[in-house]
This record gives sequence, C-alpha cells and structure tokens, in this order.
Amino acid sequence: MSFSQNLKNKVLSREDLIKKIGEWRSQKCKIVFTNGCFDLLHMGHVDYLAKAADLGDYLIIGVNTDASVSRIKGPSRPITDETSRTTVLAALESVSAVALFDEETPYELIKALQPDVLVKGADYQIDQIVGADIVLARGGEIKTIAFVDGYSTSAIEKKIKMQ
Repeated sequence: MSFSQNLKNKVLSREDLIKKIGEWRSQKCKIVFTNGCFDLLHMGHVDYLAKAADLGDYLIIGVNTDASVSRIKGPSRPITDETSRTTVLAALESVSAVALFDEETPYELIKALQPDVLVKGADYQIDQIVGADIVLARGGEIKTIAFVDGYSTSAIEKKIKMQ
C-alpha cells in the first residue's frame, strides 16, 4: 500500500473505526484513545502522542470538528481546518486511526469505541476525564501524560500575533 493510501485509510468515520477496532480486538490488541483539537501540531503534541501510543497496540485520536473547536475555544479557532488537522495527525507513525467528533466532549465516541486505555494530559484529574467511567467500568485504564514545558497552541498563536 502506498504512503498516501495508508494516510487516507487512517482517517475513519465512527462506523468504520468501530469495525476496525473489532478486527484489532480479535487479535487481542490493546486499544488506546485520546482526544483534542490538535489545532497547530507541535513538539508537545508529538511527544504526548508517542507516549500515549506506547501504552498499547493501537492509538486512536478523537479530533474535534471545526464547529466543536469554535464552540470551545472561540470564533477565531480553529486556526487549521479539520481536514488539515486529521491528515497531519494521521501522518504520524504513532497514530493508528483518527476520527472526528462534533460534540463538545468525546463521551459518545468513547462510548462507541470502548477503548482499553484512555489518555489525557497530566493537567487533568481522573475524575475530570470525560469517558473515564466508561473505560473503568469495562476494566480499562486511565493514564495521564505530562506535557512538554513551553509548548502549546495558544503560546504559538500569541507569538504569531506579536510579530
């Protein structure tokens, strides 16, 4: 399979991703899930996603749609559109699949996918992590990963605006 075809095969609808997870589960693989806007991909994101991928066999990323990002972050966001964001994430070797969600939180996506491991940044407490109840109820794990200091989309956006 070509690199470009592989890239396209990693950005999936919710329904196609559920089927893909079924295939992976039949092979006794551990499914890891994280989510976010991933507006301007930076080293902090890449480090976080690599560490998340190390927690299992397949890493799935739930990505907020453009409309969802605007509702959460304000009318000036996202900076990059959802097609760009999902494509760039899918290009990362650590990422197995990417799916969009339009809700404010990924709760319904997590409920549909039933991951074995749910990952968020270390700025979250487990009781604040959306979907933790779903994952814990099926015997899964909740993990947090520390961010790389000095890297955030907001900081990059401020730096650009100052120039």
